[in-house]
Amino acid sequence: MSQLAENLQAVRLRIGQACQRAGRDPATVQLLAVTKTVPLERIREALAAGLTHLGENYIQEAQPKIEALPQAAWHFIGHLQRNKAKAALHLFSMIETVDSLSLAAELNRLALQAGKTLEVLVQINEAGEASKSGLAPEEARRLLAESASWPALRLRGLMTLPPYDPDPETSRLWFRSLARRRAEWQERFPHLQLDHLSMGMSHDFETAIEEGATLIRVGTALFGARG
Repeated sequence: MSQLAENLQAVRLRIGQACQRAGRDPATVQLLAVTKTVPLERIREALAAGLTHLGENYIQEAQPKIEALPQAAWHFIGHLQRNKAKAALHLFSMIETVDSLSLAAELNRLALQAGKTLEVLVQINEAGEASKSGLAPEEARRLLAESASWPALRLRGLMTLPPYDPDPETSRLWFRSLARRRAEWQERFPHLQLDHLSMGMSHDFETAIEEGATLIRVGTALFGARG
């Protein structure tokens, strides 16, 4: 068994244990393998090992990978500049980082032109960090309220990136807050299908699962530390 296959087995075991603690079915958690800086050969190995959903942070790096491996479900998980929105629309099956009303409007305009429906998540800056992208909760609520203005976007849920702390328990507050927010907004906007919570990375995804994550973004635990 390759090192990657062993790492994947270990991550799946951790997912299963976290789900057991939370009384959840592991099938409700989608593992998104973060392939930033990972060479194409290792990504092919990851697909052969059974991974199906991959995440990239940068359009320029992602494009040749996606063109070589179109069979995967590719998610964009970095900060998306409006001038890169057209490329992102054509490359990715989901944009997890819609962080402004203007970006939502631009993606909708481009998707209408292309005759596509694009799945998106709304990125929330739960901790209010100045260094991080994401909408303040009140701005995000306004975006959801205006969602009827964007018929080519399918809002599927929320995403967050809490302040980094090596202790995963520190993230629990932010994960729990996002889960409560999603429940509140799903009730407030019943026409939307806010069924995804994208939260949790290699060091804290078990905590995220315990708090309701449906998408976990895992890179280092699968591919090793980046150089």
